[in-house]
Amino acid sequence: MSVLPPITSDAIDADQIRTFKEFLINYNKVSELCFTDCVNDFTSRNVKGKEEKCAYTCMEKFLKTNQRISQRFSEFQMLANENAMAAAQKMGGKVPS
Repeated sequence: MSVLPPITSDAIDADQIRTFKEFLINYNKVSELCFTDCVNDFTSRNVKGKEEKCAYTCMEKFLKTNQRISQRFSEFQMLANENAMAAAQKMGGKVPS
C-alpha cells in the first residue's frame, strides 16, 4: 500500500495562484482581442449597440473555442493513456509511470 504525501496548504495556494494567473491571462487576451475587433468609434462615451453585440459574440466565440479545445485535448489525453496501458500490457504488464 503506497502512502501519498499530505497535501499542504502551500501546494493548494500555489495551484490556485497559477490557475488565477492563467484566468487573468486569458481574460486579458479576450478583452484586447474583442476590443480591437469591435470598438472603432471613439467619438462618444456610450457603447453603441453594434459594438456591444460584436463584443458579446466575440467573447462567446472565444469561450466556446477554448472549451472545445480543452475537450479535444482531454479526449486525446485519455486515448493516449489507453494506448500506453495497452502497450504496457502487451510488454508484460508493466505500467509506465
